[in-house]
Amino acid sequence: MSETKIPKKKSGKGKTRFDPAVFLETTAKGRVVSAHRKGEILFSQGEDADAIFYVRKGKVKVTVISKQGKEAVVAILGADEFVGEGCLIGQPKRLATASAMTDCVTMRVDKTEIMRVLREEPEFSQMFVAHILARNARVEEDLVDQLFNSTEKRLARLLLLLANFGKEGRPEPLIAKISQETLAEMVGTTRSRVSHFMNKFRKAGFISYNGHLEVHSSLLSVVLADHPRTIDSPS
Repeated sequence: MSETKIPKKKSGKGKTRFDPAVFLETTAKGRVVSAHRKGEILFSQGEDADAIFYVRKGKVKVTVISKQGKEAVVAILGADEFVGEGCLIGQPKRLATASAMTDCVTMRVDKTEIMRVLREEPEFSQMFVAHILARNARVEEDLVDQLFNSTEKRLARLLLLLANFGKEGRPEPLIAKISQETLAEMVGTTRSRVSHFMNKFRKAGFISYNGHLEVHSSLLSVVLADHPRTIDSPS
């Protein structure tokens, strides 16, 4: 079998170099680009973990179902993010379910293909490692958020993250319609509490509804007010 041709582009000295962006835009052996309708399953909890997915467009929801049948939303991912990386560290089965939260486009990259490129192409490896480190930092921040912050601050932070605050300097409208039940699952509270604070944010001008939810940068004031104490802070 022939090996996948690695996308290259010319450098300033006339040489060709690996281009991660081209790699993630080009279908080839081990790489499949697919369009998904809202609600479509990318992979399900318990299935073989044999590939990762790169989100090219739209949003993907990651959920976990307990033995008792209770579902929890653990992440909402957007464009230029990966999902399913657990297969690269030896996870034989999927630990979560990934589904399209909006109409979206993904690239499925086989485990063998992504491992080959990580091994052979430093530029892609650097980009991918940066993604993994950023995701790990996000998980740590989520844990601190759950342990030390109030429901109001957790909800404010989640809304800012969903609006991509910090990536482009200003929040953007939430295209995906995210229910208050989903927000409650991610924050770790009840729907009624989420409804209470959403109304509070709206009245304060931190969010608005114009056919879709818009999050304003002023909501950051809720997150920054009265920072949570660290473990070694004086009581």
